[in-house]
Amino acid sequence: MHLLRLLPAALATALTLGCAVKEPAVAPSTITVKVIGFNDYHGRLQSPGTMGAHAGVPAAQRPPVGGADALAAYVARMKESNPLHVVVGAGDVIGASPLISALFYDEPSVESLNHIGLDFNAVGNHEFDKGAAELLRLQRGDCRLRDGAPDPRSCRGLGSAAPGRFDGARFQWLSANVVDKASGRTLLPAYGIKNFNGVPVAFIGMTLKETPAVVTPTGIAGLEFRDEADTVNALVPQLRAQGIEAIVVLVHQGGEQPEGSLKDINGCVDDLRQPDGGDSDLGRIVRRLDDAVDLVISGHTHAAYNCSARTVDLAGSPASPVATPRPTGLPNRAGRLVPVTSAGSYGRVLTDIDVSLDPRSRDVVAVAPRNVLVDRSDAAIQARIESRPALRQVVQAYDALVAPLAAQVVGSITRALPAVANAAGEMPAGNLIVDSQLAATQPAALGGAVIAFMNPGGVRAPGFDFAGARYPYDVSYGQAFTTQPFGNTLMTLDLTALQLKNLLEQQFEGCLGQTTQRVMQVSNGFAYSWKAGNPPCSRITEVRLTRMDLNATPPVPLAAPEVIVRDGVVQQPERVYRVTVNSYMQGGGDNFSVLREGRNVLGGGQDIDALVAYLNAHKAPRAPYDPSIPALRAPRITRLP
Repeated sequence: MHLLRLLPAALATALTLGCAVKEPAVAPSTITVKVIGFNDYHGRLQSPGTMGAHAGVPAAQRPPVGGADALAAYVARMKESNPLHVVVGAGDVIGASPLISALFYDEPSVESLNHIGLDFNAVGNHEFDKGAAELLRLQRGDCRLRDGAPDPRSCRGLGSAAPGRFDGARFQWLSANVVDKASGRTLLPAYGIKNFNGVPVAFIGMTLKETPAVVTPTGIAGLEFRDEADTVNALVPQLRAQGIEAIVVLVHQGGEQPEGSLKDINGCVDDLRQPDGGDSDLGRIVRRLDDAVDLVISGHTHAAYNCSARTVDLAGSPASPVATPRPTGLPNRAGRLVPVTSAGSYGRVLTDIDVSLDPRSRDVVAVAPRNVLVDRSDAAIQARIESRPALRQVVQAYDALVAPLAAQVVGSITRALPAVANAAGEMPAGNLIVDSQLAATQPAALGGAVIAFMNPGGVRAPGFDFAGARYPYDVSYGQAFTTQPFGNTLMTLDLTALQLKNLLEQQFEGCLGQTTQRVMQVSNGFAYSWKAGNPPCSRITEVRLTRMDLNATPPVPLAAPEVIVRDGVVQQPERVYRVTVNSYMQGGGDNFSVLREGRNVLGGGQDIDALVAYLNAHKAPRAPYDPSIPALRAPRITRLP
């Protein structure tokens, strides 16, 4: 809560004093501050590809976008246009990152953001992927330890002051709604304040309230994730008591423009409402916000939108049309339209926001946001990158370190295996991954598993579906890592037949605390049917298991099929099965609380190592992995009406 006490001294001084701009003899009627926002960077130091300003732009006309060097160049240009500026993020700047950052524990991501000049960033759910203690290390600096000694993959220091050290974040992570239960204090500062010619502006950081359901529970033990809107509203009187009237919320929650729209990066189709007309998750938060909040910068959904497509006078009258015939925004609890923005993901878009402040009332009087593509083909941007090569050289140095490992061929596949589920919930990439986990834990000494499950959100896009690839295709380690970037440990445990049934039921919203549909990927030999029309906790109709040897090529059955559930009834409720899941699931992640009931838990290797080992069995001169062979027994999940 006390930002300046918690910040490093140099940063605290800079943020207290604001920019060194001489006050005019006569105060102007308004001053304009440039707020530069982005979200969901996820360690994308290199360009993630191409993107158009809207979905209707033909693929051939979409420019290359993103990359830390281009992002830095755009931020620098925006800063030069106004000496009163601040750079903010709405979360997930780390976690689920490419190998170039993840291999080094996302220290390269933090170092790149230091170079870019980020000031404040809301803590996202992925900031907790490796636990709260690791997030605090990234904030303060210092090397990650392994067995009491510095980890050799930490403190490479290519973007820090010197090799062999990691400086930590020069920006401040903010999280007003994450509270240590024992002390009652926030894990990180609730808000940051920056002064502009004597006018203070507060930036409140908000973490996704549902974070406990999507990260490994042991990493956030002892923390409470409070309601976003309630937390903001409780802070408003505290800020006003400090003379602060200008309030910006950085929230790691979002919405999306509906399917079928052109999804202009500056659009706000249907005010981000859901297909049934209801508010988005973000809309529900904004609708409850105090009228003191002037601007919301959001993230999490990886969508770009600008729910303020022209200047919006916060007193209620629109001005200066930019793109639409009416002011847009999301209504707060007073019914006023609040400007709400998001910059997509991966550093492909920046939000350039001009905020007008009244120096007498200290309040925001107008907000003018605009989403801008981070277009690498812009000649002026290229010139900036060439003239300021330091960050590009840092990225190139990390790329050189990781390149030999990333390029190593680990196996071959006969066709694309996308991370896209069919109507039943089964993914081609998911089948490969979950089979690799069962193969790794089948030996008795490694777990003796007969079934494996994989959470769908852990199968990262695009899976093993590579644009322009010719098949058979050689899969690299870097591509495998992109699909399995979390470094989860494989855990094998005992579940009874009844617990298996309950676990399968818990995939569907409304059963045993599940908040949304999460159809798990299931291993070879396990098959089940679920009935979409049945009420919660009664959707699973049939479950069968054929024990398979997945370390044989091709896999072979070890026993006759057995029926675990018939017509919705568990046949032998107390029969025990050894089941493998990742450590995130085993801790109750994705609301799979049934897994916490498992007995005789045995930890194993990492998920990425299991995947690579399984692919190695399909590396030349061996036959490539072919998902169509009968021995893989797909499809494994059947959806009934």
